[in-house]
Amino acid sequence: MSLLVVGLSHRSAPVSVLERASLSADAQIKLLQDTLAAEPATEAAVLATCNRIELYADVDKFHAGVAELSTLLAQHSGVGLEELTPYLYVHYEDRAVHHLFSVACGLDSMVVGEGQILGQIKDALALGQELHTAGRLINDLFQQALRVGKRAHSETGIDRAGQSLVTFGLEQLADGADVEEWAADKRVLVIGAGSMSSLAATTLARLRVRELVIANRTLDRAERLAAALGEPGGVTARAVAMDGLADELTRADAVVSCTGATGLVLTAESIAAALAVAPSAPDAGAGDSLRAPDGSLVARLAAVAARDGRVADKSLAGTSFGDTGVSNTGTDAAVSVAGPAPQTPAGLEYSARPAIEDMPEGRADGELADACPVGLNDRHADEAAQHAAWVDNAGRSIRTASGTRTTRANGDVRIALLDLAMPRDIDGAVHRLAGVRLVDIESLAEASADAPMAADVDQVRRIVSDEVAAFGAAQRAAHITPTVIALRTMAADVVAGEMARLEGRLTGLDEKQRAEINQTVRRVVDKLLHAPTVRVKQLASEPGGAGYADALRTLFDLDPETVASVSRADMNDPNRGRV
Repeated sequence: MSLLVVGLSHRSAPVSVLERASLSADAQIKLLQDTLAAEPATEAAVLATCNRIELYADVDKFHAGVAELSTLLAQHSGVGLEELTPYLYVHYEDRAVHHLFSVACGLDSMVVGEGQILGQIKDALALGQELHTAGRLINDLFQQALRVGKRAHSETGIDRAGQSLVTFGLEQLADGADVEEWAADKRVLVIGAGSMSSLAATTLARLRVRELVIANRTLDRAERLAAALGEPGGVTARAVAMDGLADELTRADAVVSCTGATGLVLTAESIAAALAVAPSAPDAGAGDSLRAPDGSLVARLAAVAARDGRVADKSLAGTSFGDTGVSNTGTDAAVSVAGPAPQTPAGLEYSARPAIEDMPEGRADGELADACPVGLNDRHADEAAQHAAWVDNAGRSIRTASGTRTTRANGDVRIALLDLAMPRDIDGAVHRLAGVRLVDIESLAEASADAPMAADVDQVRRIVSDEVAAFGAAQRAAHITPTVIALRTMAADVVAGEMARLEGRLTGLDEKQRAEINQTVRRVVDKLLHAPTVRVKQLASEPGGAGYADALRTLFDLDPETVASVSRADMNDPNRGRV
């Protein structure tokens, strides 16, 4: 039998395909059951995370195994085989082992070095054991992957090369600011109480956010998580039911969502509705901070509107409007024009507009209807509106692990959204809303695609290579062990038979004499078998050594059923491979 893995990940497939191909918990169970029911596979495990889906199996035929596993992945993921195939990768035998060990060390993660994958590998093994789909090979493989991952994190600085997906996502939300400073005054809503959401909530609590709200479909679970995070010395944390999301969104500064929902949890409409709720009124005396800068287009328009009597804002009294040449000196918004006409944008000619009462009767707008006092006449109105839209939606450059990329600015961020779910929880259309910053799996993949590799990563790669070689040798040696045991069992049976025959002929022997003869015969057999069995194990542990077991069975005419029974007894050991 041979190890085969067929899968797809963020490295082989776009997020849009990964999102559609995600597996629910029930789908994972059915996939494992159907894999064992398929002819080529005798044991299997599925590793499904937010950015990968991989099916591991012990198969007896490579090509048939690839075809069957690919078909099963397509059936249970809901993505057609023809569409899915270009994004699938296949690893076999040692390459499959190398792949899983690399995954366990975080080398294949979206954020290099993240440690959460170890928990996901452990969960995958536990599910296989629970469903009895994990046999000797899968148990040994996943157990060793967990040990290799832990070794990589303890012996190297791989943790410095990357962090959890949660931490990386929060760094993107902070947009270049120190994450702790960014989080300090935030009210954060966490949707979900599973492993990823719990990790997010724990990370936010460690960052000492202002308030943490946990929303979950099962309220009890959210309450337990909130209680744990809000223990003495913890943060202010509380739990809410999912039907309270709308109210919580109006108060939240940031949202982190990672649920197992198959549809959207937050739509663009729900976010827009939350944004429509007016924020708290500014403190008294803050009016000065709301005034447009002197000389700006808004300041000049306001000055002209006040001059023409279109506003009656007495707060403008005594206010100078910069280079417009307009000053407001009266309490009734009386306006006088002084000084030279200002230079207008784009070199357009400026013409001072007469007061409305000085215009000819019936021509309140007079012949100057097309003249904008600040140089933007009506024919440029559409251009001005378009320019305003460009300004509002202008791209902004932010520093990421891969350099600099551009995202929609949308002005000041009113609510920051981090979507770690696959399929996504938050409608991607929310990025068009002013005041919203959205970071999701797709944008995280872009930000981390070219992340620099630390020297520790090379050290981890060496660990992986060494462990793959050791695992292969151990598996090949283990493959011949049942044959060696069967050989020794046969030899013991031969000794027992000959001793019984000897006792029938030598009836005068006492117990001490019989024991001495029995021990002598057994010692002779053990010495004869020792060198061949030790040497055959050494040979079998080398690449291509699988044939020695067959040779041993043929030379000693061992019963195949005896060998198989030894393997079954080993697998039925209740203490074998439990996580």
